[in-house]
Amino acid sequence: MKIGFRTIKTAVGVSISVLLGELLQLQNYTAAGILTLLCIQKSRKKSVHAAVSRFFACIIGIFFAAVLFELLGYHPYAFLIVLLLFIPLTVKFKIQEGIASSVVMMMHVFLHKQMDAAFFLNELSLVLIGLGVALLVNWYMPSIDKELVRHMERSEQLLAAILHEISSYLKNGYTLWDGKEVLQLSETIAKGRSLAALNAENQTGGSGKADGYAAYFENKRLQYELVDRMLPMVSRITAKMEQSNRIGDFVEELSVNLRKGTATDRFYHELREIRDYHRSLPLPETREEFENRANLFTMANELERFINTI
Repeated sequence: MKIGFRTIKTAVGVSISVLLGELLQLQNYTAAGILTLLCIQKSRKKSVHAAVSRFFACIIGIFFAAVLFELLGYHPYAFLIVLLLFIPLTVKFKIQEGIASSVVMMMHVFLHKQMDAAFFLNELSLVLIGLGVALLVNWYMPSIDKELVRHMERSEQLLAAILHEISSYLKNGYTLWDGKEVLQLSETIAKGRSLAALNAENQTGGSGKADGYAAYFENKRLQYELVDRMLPMVSRITAKMEQSNRIGDFVEELSVNLRKGTATDRFYHELREIRDYHRSLPLPETREEFENRANLFTMANELERFINTI
């Protein structure tokens, strides 16, 4: 059984909240632990948003319930009307994240059966302890830089492998490739983008490094889409041709470049030379040759867009 870091923070935070509530001799002090439990999120930004939403929802909920229970009486059926009115109110003010927390406070109002200054101070203390401890505990976030770098390296490897297989097919006319790297690349980029977004939410101020991660995986997403568009073009090439060998060699160079991270300036010039050479060739003599050359021409366009993303 694996215990995650967030689980540890939750357990510690709940325990601290309950302990503080008990030391201050608050009524219903275990509710502070419930608030802490509900407020701990995956990132600092989400935790702050959750704390703000729950604070206002709880305060509004306490007064809202006190007024309606005084009007309707402290009866179980009164909860029906209270919640029917209160939930749309939280949605309107965009604090619906705090519905569960505020309902806990409303139940305290129901059990207390009267609203006085001492009771309000008690409930306010519970809210401040529960949300405050959650924010403090959740403020520490372990670095995910290593995981991000691992996904960056993996995406480069997968993209290079895909380009290598494309090159092999163009030069040899066949391949035993099963295409699994395409699915793996899509999953790796999606996970990387998710981690980059989480990393950005954990930054307390502006961070060029966090923005760099997001920009990197967005760029890789564009490269993946370009390669994904090339694959049907490649599969429609049905015969070995001298032109396909040239483009195959070019694609292999791109693959090597992604593995080694070498300079890319020369690729524009090389691709331009290949396209100029293709234009100088005689017109195709058969329909098959025409279709093959058309697919190669379209693929060259996609390669040019791919180079722009390197």
